[in-house]
Amino acid sequence: MNKAREAKFFIGQVVRHRIYPFRGVIFDVDPEFSNTEEWWQSIPEDVRPSKDQPFYHLFAENEETEYVAYVSEQNLVIDDSGRPVRNTQIDELFDRDDEGGYRLKPGTRH
Repeated sequence: MNKAREAKFFIGQVVRHRIYPFRGVIFDVDPEFSNTEEWWQSIPEDVRPSKDQPFYHLFAENEETEYVAYVSEQNLVIDDSGRPVRNTQIDELFDRDDEGGYRLKPGTRH
């Protein structure tokens, strides 16, 4: 029997990709891969992550644009820059706290 791993990161946390130049705020977590096989196969095999780890939904940004990203735990690291994430979708679910973090708005379900 497979045992789901406990997620390392949490909803509202700011993270960045360990290889690619983007960052974002986590708004949902899947205990293991839960996207399409086609999406997973589109990742080059030499960098394709395993499916048996948490995957995170991010309100993401890079230098050019904002978007939603789906990223494996192995490819994320904490972003401790303190800079706000500019993705406009963040305001739908989160308030910014006094320390610059993101907290779910009262009554919000992720």
